[in-house]
Amino acid sequence: MKDVSFGQYYPVDSFVHRLDPRLKLLFLIVFIAAIFVANSFWSLGLCVLILIAAVAFSRVPFGKVLRSVRGVIFLVLFTAAVNVLFYTGKSEPLWEWWIFTVTREGIVFSVFLVLRLILLVTCSSMLTYTTTPVALTDGIESLLTPLKWVHFPVHALALIMSIALRFIPILMDETERIKNAQKARGADFESGGIVKRIRAIVPILIPLLLSAFRRADELGDAMDARCYMGDKHRVKYKKLTFTWRDLIVALLGAALLAGVILLRIYGADLLGVYLGVVL
Repeated sequence: MKDVSFGQYYPVDSFVHRLDPRLKLLFLIVFIAAIFVANSFWSLGLCVLILIAAVAFSRVPFGKVLRSVRGVIFLVLFTAAVNVLFYTGKSEPLWEWWIFTVTREGIVFSVFLVLRLILLVTCSSMLTYTTTPVALTDGIESLLTPLKWVHFPVHALALIMSIALRFIPILMDETERIKNAQKARGADFESGGIVKRIRAIVPILIPLLLSAFRRADELGDAMDARCYMGDKHRVKYKKLTFTWRDLIVALLGAALLAGVILLRIYGADLLGVYLGVVL
């Protein structure tokens, strides 16, 4: 639970931290699109290089970024195991038993899918590591401004998303605290079958729900005490402006997406030309 990175902010002064939050949101969308468009390890390698450069320029420790994958490690391993055992392809089976078949194509496809999942998690974590909840709210609200023409509550939606992200690490810490308290009272969460373990979670869920409702009520009272009225007659303390840094990152995002698309269309031809030149 301590490795949950969503909603956590790493306070440091860096090139990535100074970027406009709107640009970071758009770049994240472009990066995710590039991950899904990629159909080869060459394309994913390009995405990995961009991610490594982003981590380096953000001055966030690489270990901290990699630890964000621990929260979805079960999903990654489960996905890899299912694809290894059931993805057959056209190659000869390396191992076969009952309904399970392991092929070379299945192993390659599983590795490719695992890399894709890891990239998705780490790039999303980088957004929260380098952007404060307030800046993230302002960025979402600014990007969704056209929806105000149809009377869509853009400010309320952005505020809800920001509060939800902010409360994730808080609720994780609260869950850990309640779990330790129940263990001190003799609760057992490790032994027994799956039914017993599910029942053992009940003493955690009820106090956690009560704590979440209490925190939400306290937050509402605090906002009322400060005369919060939504986006009516509100002004911005910090106005969002694009700088030369944002232009560089925007061009980099366009180049990344264009490169992945070109590798998807002409990847085999480009690889043949490269091998011909090298050999």
